[in-house]
Amino acid sequence: MTIYEFPLSERIRTWLRLEDLFDKALFFARGGDARSHHAALLGIFEIVDVTTRSELKSELIQELDRQKSGLEALRSNPAVDAERLRKVLGEIAGALTDLHAMTGKIGQHVRENEWLAGIKGRAGIPGGTCSFDLPVYHYWLNLPSEQRNVDLMTWLGPLLPLKSAVTVVLRILRESGHVSTHTAVQGMFQLMLGGRSAHMLRIAMDAPCAPEVSANKYALNVRLLAPDTLQKPRLCDRDVVFELTFCSL
Repeated sequence: MTIYEFPLSERIRTWLRLEDLFDKALFFARGGDARSHHAALLGIFEIVDVTTRSELKSELIQELDRQKSGLEALRSNPAVDAERLRKVLGEIAGALTDLHAMTGKIGQHVRENEWLAGIKGRAGIPGGTCSFDLPVYHYWLNLPSEQRNVDLMTWLGPLLPLKSAVTVVLRILRESGHVSTHTAVQGMFQLMLGGRSAHMLRIAMDAPCAPEVSANKYALNVRLLAPDTLQKPRLCDRDVVFELTFCSL
């Protein structure tokens, strides 16, 4: 089944974007060829752009502290898996330690690097990082892959505490919900929320269509669209069973 996630607040939206960008940057950084390392560097630039909000770090610390307090209260509950609880609390403690150890403005080491700034400025232009535009960058891309990898991790490493924190928080968020099964009749589904709130929706389905979601405090509306690479997506013309999860921190 394909899982679609829809954040319902700005901070969850930011955390999901960071999770996606870190995964891509690390994937390409582990590659050995110049094109992969170019993609990794572009990913680092995007991460730095997403982390411009000054409150990002404090929001993660606040949420981790809140989760830690709530989970520690479960230590005496015999119905709770003590080993799993210990592991999660250890991950939270480690993420908090790493976040508190971060100093200065997030990503400033990348922004202040004039060489990287030159590449970032050209990267926004279609084809702007060709060898004749940035011969020094072309030289770097032709260095041994091991040396490029060291450089990439030098730029990415100071940002990794954010990845650890986001990974822990989003896992807790994803595991918080209870799955319910519904049917979108002729590609349409509506659910009255009745005061129910959530930070993220997850929709899982095994069908040749993709959900489009709109939600407010009163109702959730889902339209299932049949993708067509040749024209505008159209409404799915059949009933589709899907799984819906409301996730909250």
